[in-house]
Amino acid sequence: MTSDQRKKLALLMLNMFIAVGSFGIIIPIIPAYLKDIGQGGTAAGLIIAIFAFAQFLVSPIGGKWADKYGRRPLINAGLLILAISMFMFYFADSIVLLYISRAIGGIGCALLIPAIYAYVADITTMDQRAKGNSFISAAMSLGIVIGPGIGGFLADYGLKAPLLVSAIVGLLAFVVSYFTLPESLSEKMEMSNEPNQSMIKDVLLSVKKPFFIPLVITLIMSFGLMSYETVLGLYVNDQFGATPQQIAFMITATGLVGVIMQLFVVDRIVKLIGEVNVLKLFLIVTAVGFLLAILAGTYEMFFAISLMIFLATSILRPVLTTLISKLAGNEQGFAMGMNNAYMSIGNILGPLLAGALYDIRILLPFIAGLIILILTTIFTFMWKGAKLT
Repeated sequence: MTSDQRKKLALLMLNMFIAVGSFGIIIPIIPAYLKDIGQGGTAAGLIIAIFAFAQFLVSPIGGKWADKYGRRPLINAGLLILAISMFMFYFADSIVLLYISRAIGGIGCALLIPAIYAYVADITTMDQRAKGNSFISAAMSLGIVIGPGIGGFLADYGLKAPLLVSAIVGLLAFVVSYFTLPESLSEKMEMSNEPNQSMIKDVLLSVKKPFFIPLVITLIMSFGLMSYETVLGLYVNDQFGATPQQIAFMITATGLVGVIMQLFVVDRIVKLIGEVNVLKLFLIVTAVGFLLAILAGTYEMFFAISLMIFLATSILRPVLTTLISKLAGNEQGFAMGMNNAYMSIGNILGPLLAGALYDIRILLPFIAGLIILILTTIFTFMWKGAKLT
């Protein structure tokens, strides 16, 4: 990559880290914060669900707008809206305002994330696409890992301190992006001349797009991963008597493994065997991981298996994004918006089903995930639609 590409990619990575980190930073303070305003578990679940649902609803629109109006306006708008949502969260004194702030935050991410991935597609060649997407995914993973840690540290200076710091940092990111990030959409592609049609029609027509199957796989992967993450702490505590420190170490370690894979491995393995073969291989690895998780007899064994699962999914995520991008042609924004929407569906449904199944029998979430992954792997091997150039 050229120095100009690396500079733009670094700014995009920073924006993605701030976007994801602003969500993760509130996780450690949610229990105490909700207790202060007389709320409990239901409110905690709704905070996450409302964010994901807003992201799901707006992502296709954000992606379409990124194609129509350009990437830069959507990235800047997303950053500003995220900052506003965190300021609202900071000043909120009722559960209704808190829910509204989370919905606004989901809208901000829905505008920002598809535009960032579309921007990467604009500034990279086909051969560079996997590397660019894996770096953005690494920034996302790092935000997931570090965000809660930063939130816990800042909470020592006041329960609302993480919210204020996140809002200020988000506002600074908007200012930096506004003055330094140029538009990436080329003149010949800019402001598409295709007639406008309803967003509902666009979403329905996505089933006919060449990237529809990777979108479905993205949904299933998000569903399985969120199901696994939802019951992870509960399972190791109930099954192996793991301490909170052991659970925290497991989550941090698996997250850092994902970052390392995305920074140093994804591009090399894609160049070696191609996106479709990587997809098939690591779907198998993930399925095997779920099978071994069911059979694990000790905390240490389950920890090692979890590392394998998160390693595989950390490779699958940017590879799926790259595959969708390569199949999208001039519809990069719309394709990335749909990618974000399908991922949000998995993020909403995964925890709901996993929690319900866990209450019936603690191994059921893993069994359900294994069955779904096996069917997805078979379906992927049968898929003949990936024609990449």
